[in-house]
Amino acid sequence: MRIWFNKTFSTIGAVFRQLKSGYPNGEVTIVCTHTHRTATAFLASDETYLEPSELHGLDYVAWCLDFCRAHRIDVFWPGKEAALASQHREQFASAGVKLMAAADHDTLALLNNKAHFYQDLSKDVALAMDFIAVNTAEAFDQAVETLASKHNRLCVKPAVSVYGLGFRILDPERDSIVHLLKGVEYQIPLRELQGGMANTPHFETLLVMEHLGGPEWSVDCAARHGELLCAAQRKKSPLAGHGQAIDNHPDIAGMTERLIRHYRLNGLVNIQYKEGESGPRLLEINPRPSGGFGMACLAGANLAKIALEAFNGETPEIPPLRYGLKVSEINTPVVLLEEASVV
Repeated sequence: MRIWFNKTFSTIGAVFRQLKSGYPNGEVTIVCTHTHRTATAFLASDETYLEPSELHGLDYVAWCLDFCRAHRIDVFWPGKEAALASQHREQFASAGVKLMAAADHDTLALLNNKAHFYQDLSKDVALAMDFIAVNTAEAFDQAVETLASKHNRLCVKPAVSVYGLGFRILDPERDSIVHLLKGVEYQIPLRELQGGMANTPHFETLLVMEHLGGPEWSVDCAARHGELLCAAQRKKSPLAGHGQAIDNHPDIAGMTERLIRHYRLNGLVNIQYKEGESGPRLLEINPRPSGGFGMACLAGANLAKIALEAFNGETPEIPPLRYGLKVSEINTPVVLLEEASVV
């Protein structure tokens, strides 16, 4: 079986390693493409190719179809333009290619915009933090006033963001010079943010939210069109370097199963939670493997193999998970290229 992973996050290498360990006799060939020849995912794949960096949208999907035909791809597991590829699933099927998408086009588009996602989310499915979406300075000021009357600390984040980019805790007291001198991270002075908004009367959607100050969980899931097959919870330590714990929080387990079922999620999915004053709250659904995917599999389940077996119509064996493990990752130096002329 030839499986193609196009350009995606560098952490996809952990998925490759799990697939190889799950199919040690070479039943799976991992084909990987990227726009950079030094992509670390190349180190864990069987075949590597460069893809054009200038293509996007429908032009990129057309290139993907041609690539599948030229390289005899059986399964396409998309990263870049996953929602658009899902929308054109039938074209891939006509070329004999099965598309491993985490959801349909509309759901993937919904998950990509946290403002739309939170507004769509039913409390019967999962609980999210208190939030208000804003696009103007006036709306921002009103949101801060409203939420500050109910919550001790507030934070902000762009509605469209990955890896926590743009997340900041609002600091109503200290200025940026204090943040700089004290080494304060992930905070922003409220007054200075408001001052910047005066020069930008309208901006892309920003979420003003209650700040959840408790521990965070990252849940890596293998699913089959709304059926949760296996989920490994990783509870993150608030102290750097103290690792993560394989956990089994019942509230998180319940929300995870309902979210998978409600949005008919498929393949490898990551769901993140954080604890607030009233218990765990949903942060986001990532329709892709997480950066800590390899640590999740230390719980005793090869999530990548489980997802692939289910995708192929097989009945995967789901082993019992080992709760209470303390896990972490160790950085390993590697050679990306052997050319003497690399600069």
